[in-house]
Amino acid sequence: MNKIIFFAQIRELIGVESLMLDAEQLSIFRLIEQLSDRGDQWLLAFKERSVLCAVNQTLVDFDYIVQAGDEIAFFPPVTGG
Repeated sequence: MNKIIFFAQIRELIGVESLMLDAEQLSIFRLIEQLSDRGDQWLLAFKERSVLCAVNQTLVDFDYIVQAGDEIAFFPPVTGG
């Protein structure tokens, strides 16, 4: 099982802070497709490909293949000043 955490605007749109899901052997891209299939708010949250993803607190590309026990976090790009 994998813990999936949502931050900022993504969390606000879907109304979920985190969930447990078996995502082992899925690419991050495929995981996003599956999450987007959960409904309109999910699709809206992930439709912008500017979403960032971290696995085990390290930024990864969408072709990363999820392993058992990985913690996955999705968040919008951050800006600073």
